[in-house]
Parts: sequence; C-alpha cells; structure tokens
Amino acid sequence: MTLQELIAEGEHQQQDFKFRVDDARKIARTMSAFANSEGGRLLIGVKDNGKIAGVDPSEEIHIIDAAADMYCTPKVPFTTEVWQEGHKLVLLVFVKPSEEKPHKSPDEEGKWVTYVRVGDNTLLANKILVRVWKKQKTNIAQPEEMSQPQLDFLRLIASQEKSTLSSLYRNSSLKKRDIDDLLVLFICWGLVEQQITPEGTFYLSV
Repeated sequence: MTLQELIAEGEHQQQDFKFRVDDARKIARTMSAFANSEGGRLLIGVKDNGKIAGVDPSEEIHIIDAAADMYCTPKVPFTTEVWQEGHKLVLLVFVKPSEEKPHKSPDEEGKWVTYVRVGDNTLLANKILVRVWKKQKTNIAQPEEMSQPQLDFLRLIASQEKSTLSSLYRNSSLKKRDIDDLLVLFICWGLVEQQITPEGTFYLSV
C-alpha cells in the first residue's frame, strides 16, 4: 500500500494524522489507546486534511521514544518506517494491540488514566472496561443457570434503551460494588455490550 492510499483512508479507528509531535504526553495517550484497542498507526508529517507537510523523522522519533518510555505504563512497543513523497518525509509509527493492557498515560492534570481508540477519537476507558480486560485473562465459565438477582439485573439492562452506569446505580436495588461485578461478568459472558462513545459509555443487552 502506498502512502497516498493510506492517507486516502482518512483518520479512523486504527489511523491518526499528526502534523508534527510537540508534546510527548499528548501523543502517549494516542499510543496507549491504540495498544489498548486494535492497534494502529500514526502518520506524522500529515495534516488533518491529508496534505503532506513532511517532518524530520529523527526529531519525531526522539519524542515518540520519550512518549512510549516515560508516559506510557507499561511501556508501549512500536515500530517505525520513513516514507518519502517528493522531497518530503513522513514518519509512520506502528503500534500493535497489546496483551499487557491496560496501558496508562497521564491526562491534562497529570493523573494516570486508561485510554481507548473509538473511531477517530481517543477516549477514556472506565473502570468496568479495565476490569473486563483483567477478567478476560482468566477462565470465566458461564453458569447453566443464573441467580434471581442476576436475572433481574439483566432484565433491567434490557428494559432501558441505553443504560449508563449512573442509571443502573440509580434504578437497581443492588449495591454499586455488586452492579460493577455483574456488568464485568455479563460483558465477559457476551450478554451485555459496552459502547464507549464521545457522548458517554452505554450498556446494552445483547
């Protein structure tokens, strides 16, 4: 695939354009989001509109190294390629989906948080998703029969078009801790889908 073909795809779940990289902390969020999701690539030296501006790859790699090493925990592995278009150079940074997730990076206030990639957005992952990742690393057998509280909670989710964590806390008689536990189980069992959007995180019965 050529550089122009990559650019023609636009920004999406697994691709982000960067005119240049000035802030290691900021780019670390995108890198950790790629690692926590399906992986992705950064095209550095490409404007948001797809126009090639070009960069000095050596300078950009220095900042990318700092981002991965100092502002991603655990460190996010990556590979790079330099592509040339005319007299301009574009740095491609590849991040694979990680088996070590969750990777965290500092937010604007310096708090270490978890990011995910949704469409062309880098968004915060909530505590439920982080627990799902950890739970998925273990054996989670679904019982042949669910308890009455489990069934009632599943019906509550099904009765609401889009449940939020706050609405489930509000409308369920269960303790918040128990609601969190059930959501993690239901997502792992494939009974509930978690949708992370720029407008918020929602839970839907599958």
